[in-house]
Amino acid sequence: MSEHQRETTKHQSLFQTNTELAFPSESATSWLQEIDLSIHDLPYVDHVIQEAFLQWRTEGQALTLSGQALWAVTDYEGRWIEGDEALLAEPFCGLTGEIGRCLESGEQVWGHPDDPADRGSSWVTTVIPVFTRRDHALVCLLVCGIPAGLLDEGTRDTVAAMALHYRSCLYKSFKFALVSDILKVQESTEREANRRSILFQIMQRMHDQIDVETVLTEVLDSLEVLYPTVRARLLMSQDHQSRNPRVEPLVFHPWGEDICVRSFMDGRLMMQDGSGEGMEGQTEIAIPLGGKQGVYGVLHLVMSRELREDLDLQLIGMVVDTAGNAFENAKLYEQSNLLIHELRLINELTQRLNQSLKLGDIYKFASEEMLDIFQADYCCFLQYNEERNVLEVMASNVSGLAPSFDAEYGFGGLVFHKKEPVILSDYSLNGKVPSKLMEITHSQSLIASPLTVNGKVMGAILLTHRSPHYFSYDNYRLLQTLSSHIGLSVSNALLHAELRRMANRDMLTDMYARHYLDKMIQQYQVSDFCGSLIVVDIDEFKQVNDTYGHQKGDDILRQVSDIVKSSIREEDVPARWGGEELAVYMPQLGVHQAVKVAEVIRSRVARETSPSVTISSGIAEWCWTDPQVSVDSLFYRADMALYRAKNSGRNQIQMENMNDM
Repeated sequence: MSEHQRETTKHQSLFQTNTELAFPSESATSWLQEIDLSIHDLPYVDHVIQEAFLQWRTEGQALTLSGQALWAVTDYEGRWIEGDEALLAEPFCGLTGEIGRCLESGEQVWGHPDDPADRGSSWVTTVIPVFTRRDHALVCLLVCGIPAGLLDEGTRDTVAAMALHYRSCLYKSFKFALVSDILKVQESTEREANRRSILFQIMQRMHDQIDVETVLTEVLDSLEVLYPTVRARLLMSQDHQSRNPRVEPLVFHPWGEDICVRSFMDGRLMMQDGSGEGMEGQTEIAIPLGGKQGVYGVLHLVMSRELREDLDLQLIGMVVDTAGNAFENAKLYEQSNLLIHELRLINELTQRLNQSLKLGDIYKFASEEMLDIFQADYCCFLQYNEERNVLEVMASNVSGLAPSFDAEYGFGGLVFHKKEPVILSDYSLNGKVPSKLMEITHSQSLIASPLTVNGKVMGAILLTHRSPHYFSYDNYRLLQTLSSHIGLSVSNALLHAELRRMANRDMLTDMYARHYLDKMIQQYQVSDFCGSLIVVDIDEFKQVNDTYGHQKGDDILRQVSDIVKSSIREEDVPARWGGEELAVYMPQLGVHQAVKVAEVIRSRVARETSPSVTISSGIAEWCWTDPQVSVDSLFYRADMALYRAKNSGRNQIQMENMNDM
């Protein structure tokens, strides 16, 4: 049994033995008069015997016998407790036998003087038993060595009186120990009651809160009230940021073993003496702040080593556990509200995105919404251009950003190729991925998500902020959810654009349809001052079909269409007019310039088609000074010019005749 366990058991025994006497109904103090030792107390009263002996020696210093005799005390089994060490020396070798006889007989035993010729002096020893008052149980033995020259009847009476005096001191010491134990129990009970009261008040205040910030502030304020001289701070994991200056992020350093990091990882209280500058004589304590679902942070306490002894770690642990549960509840409430908010955002965003089927409008609106939802500084939408193998900037609030980037460059390229979202807390610590977006905007935080259309990644969304550690995991997760809805809207816009393109295109030649050409000419005639129309017809096309078949005829038609499209400007409008006839409208181009283009087309068709065919062309122009400007008039004049080219031998170009007007 350890010393601490012996002391604890002793206190319990002393208290339990005298419980019935401690609080009698007739008097509040009479129990002290009747208190007595019992055989159950004997194994635990060594310290009482020792303290009584020291007090007895102090009080009896004025007596002559006290100064000249040797004294000692043993326990009820004869084991040495306290006294003059000389009694253990050779002149008193017979003392052991005398102690044994005293234990056996229960009476005072006197020894005989030793041989003065051998030891130069003569001593007489006596062993006096000390009993309890009520049960006459042996408590201890009082041992005395007296010079033989002093031994007489008066000395014997003095020894007996001093033994009685020691017994009085023993009971006095016993009563003091008992009362001290009772007071300690009372003090412990009061402290426990006070602790429970404080803990109840703190728990009540914490659980009354459903705000994360308030809970964290409450735990720090409570500790400040309990221990004003203790420096306390909360180190929270990366997914929580606070406006309270005493709440800091928990940084996992790659070097050393920080006590807070170890406490967070192990989930248990840790204590160590402070080291480093300004920490001499200080003690650090780290207590994990957690709930049922995990550990969220660490409470870090710094105090003097003297104060550590008075620190109620159990109470602090209860406060932190309460704070952890309250924090978790508040966090869950916050997350439930966040989920509701996210659902509303998704619903509103989807409705507003679906209000337009124009790709540019969707990107512009989505960029504005992303900046507002995440309170980001900058936003950039990238879309992959398969023909150029680049990521094009479709929408951005960053001035000076290039219109496109290589498909593998920067975070956009990383997200596009990895097909996974990215979160970056501090760009200054990043040494692997270069980024013009981060450098131009001086941003430190970034979240990015792939833009997926029909299961295929076709771009990326990038959001940045100048402050490090700005975006949380909730932002990171929300962006992934919103990007899928934005991708769906982009997909709808692309499909709508493709449908419009297909509706305005000829399926065989991939040139515009006749109705689209009519509409475009009509628009140009409203805004421009002139324009020309070239109508192209493949000569003897029926003979080609009859000779080579209709499949080859379609191939010839595609060959001629490709030559026409590659021979004109980007702003010109090529179309299939009908059958084997093609048309090209050339805005703001006069008839003579159109003739040169038509000649290029004619000569290329004759050289490049297989089997070789020729074409005939008719050209007409309009001008804002004409008395009548219309699409029908322009087509009529160009058709008449084509008719003349056909009748004049084919494989030639004819301009409109003024008589056709």
